Amino acid sequence: MRVKLPLGLMIFFGILGFTDSFVPHPWAQNFHGVLRNKVLIVISVFALALGIGNLISHHVTRIKRKGPNWIHSYTTLISLGIATLIGIMGGVTGNGWLPTRVGGFKYDIQTIYFKVLVPLQSTMFALLAFFMASAAYRSFRARNLLAGLLLGSAFVVMLGQVPIGELLTGFLPPGFHAADISTWIMQVPNTASKRAIELGLTLGVLGTMLKILTGIERSWLGGGR
Repeated sequence: MRVKLPLGLMIFFGILGFTDSFVPHPWAQNFHGVLRNKVLIVISVFALALGIGNLISHHVTRIKRKGPNWIHSYTTLISLGIATLIGIMGGVTGNGWLPTRVGGFKYDIQTIYFKVLVPLQSTMFALLAFFMASAAYRSFRARNLLAGLLLGSAFVVMLGQVPIGELLTGFLPPGFHAADISTWIMQVPNTASKRAIELGLTLGVLGTMLKILTGIERSWLGGGR
């Protein structure tokens, strides 16, 4: 029962999940709307609780064992507690019973998101740009023809995104500027390769879905079945 019941529920709801794309009957459309707008919200709530529980358990264990960078676990747990307290009792925009304003200083969840989290994300992506440049310098080496094509196309695309590219190729006829070639590479070869990759991924997803729906693939049940 521990295997058959989850497998049966997954097969049943998995089939119902894509019936709206093939069954034009209003009942199928309405039922899919209920699954998407109500059932998935309930499942997401349980998944959120499970994720928060695992996060707390992981960091508490790391603090107890003095694992690598364990001191940062305090920052995570304290930030989680403060944000949860403000979000539940102070409201999203500060309309709860917990005061979220001191003079002109606001610290409601919406303000924390846009004034703290978004700048931190921007900083992280800005730092990632230097890591990507360093990795590209180490990886883009013309060892063979394909690596040379990759290096050349990457150089042209980057050259077309900066002002110096127009200065170096501005004397060429229209269509041969760095920006024009960069746009062509991004719209034609790059788009074609992306679609090929997406097609392969879609076929892989469909194959895995059919294996799960037919009960062939059961590793998601745990125990290596």
